[in-house]
Amino acid sequence: MDYSSISTFVTENIENSLTILSSTQTYVQLAMLVVIYSIAFAAAYKIRNSIGLTQNEPDDTAHPLRKFAYRVGGVLFPLIAILLLQISRKAGENLEYSPWVIQVALSIAILIFFSSIIRAFVTNTYAATLFKWIGLPILFLHLIGVLPGIIKILEEISISVGNVNVSVYGVARVLVFGGFLFWLGRVSSSFGKAVIKRQESLDIPTKEVFSKLFEVTLFCIIVLLLLNVMGINLTTLAVFGGAVGVGIGLGLQSIASNFISGIIILLDRSLTVGDFVELGDGQKGFVREFKMRYAVLETYDGKDILVPNEKFISDFLVNWTHKDPKQRYRVDFSVPYATDVRSMVEFIKVAVSEHPQVISGDEVPLEERPDCEIDSFGDSGINMFVEFWMVGVDDGKNRVGGDLMLTILETLKENGIEIPFPQREVRILNPEHQG
Repeated sequence: MDYSSISTFVTENIENSLTILSSTQTYVQLAMLVVIYSIAFAAAYKIRNSIGLTQNEPDDTAHPLRKFAYRVGGVLFPLIAILLLQISRKAGENLEYSPWVIQVALSIAILIFFSSIIRAFVTNTYAATLFKWIGLPILFLHLIGVLPGIIKILEEISISVGNVNVSVYGVARVLVFGGFLFWLGRVSSSFGKAVIKRQESLDIPTKEVFSKLFEVTLFCIIVLLLLNVMGINLTTLAVFGGAVGVGIGLGLQSIASNFISGIIILLDRSLTVGDFVELGDGQKGFVREFKMRYAVLETYDGKDILVPNEKFISDFLVNWTHKDPKQRYRVDFSVPYATDVRSMVEFIKVAVSEHPQVISGDEVPLEERPDCEIDSFGDSGINMFVEFWMVGVDDGKNRVGGDLMLTILETLKENGIEIPFPQREVRILNPEHQG
């Protein structure tokens, strides 16, 4: 390109710019932009301050829908601006003039809207960085009309392996949309389950059923969308799936059995989150969470036991707290035969009743009050026991049995009663034969 060509190009662009700047339509569109942004700002401000859900920032304990509504309030301004600019652009096209200023402003508003969504809804730092440095440039290239040409170039860069043609565009599309769908599925799953668990009208088993069904449904939708992005024909996949379904079913029957067992447990309400259970092999713990394949038991020593759902149905199971959180326990001790058992029984019951976690009082049914009885006659003394009721399980922070044993020991000592212990007498016969 010579000097004259460059000069001609510059001259033409300067003339076009002067023509645009001298056009009345340009200033009319600029005035419309001022009006549109003013209306959008005023409308967004009015909505945010009129609706309580979008006015004050919620704390961490707020309802998920309350948090979502507040974040929506943060993107109202660019959203309203986009709607008004779109209306203005359509009106300009119908009036047969080129609304290029409106079109540029609309593109900028879309970029601002996308950036506002990232700032309001994407809490993960890594995901937010990817959206800003990958998503925003792709959107910008699409708005200025350059993206189709770039896609065409990337499609031409390909490698053929047999009958399969792998292009750079195909790989990039799977990576970009696959990452987006994975993030969207994870966020949607967490949000949906949080909303379901905050429904006070539903009991815990129903919440768990809905949460599990929501998770499975969302997983299936994400998988189908990802397959569509990868360009896999779902009809062909259905035929292929029918052919290999039997073989896969045999290999995954344990997983399917655990999944179905989990649904059955939640539907028949035989086991809920928070129950303290004891398995046939002696494992004990609180049910903290139900997964698709297993349940999480938390023990008092800080361990999490992952129990397959099928085991709760096919194996022996003791549910300590499902029907009634109250439990009856027993503490054994012994007293000498010379003890006044009748008076001793009374002050032991009084001492046990004073423990703050033991259920006692005149308003409590007689069968649930602390009771002290004779168990048997032993070699060294009378074997006694104390029965008491308490709320919860006698372990961990509710370790009442150990406290009561100390209380019983101190009470017996205060009344001059000692705990008997085995004693043996040794008699020496025919001492003349010793030594």
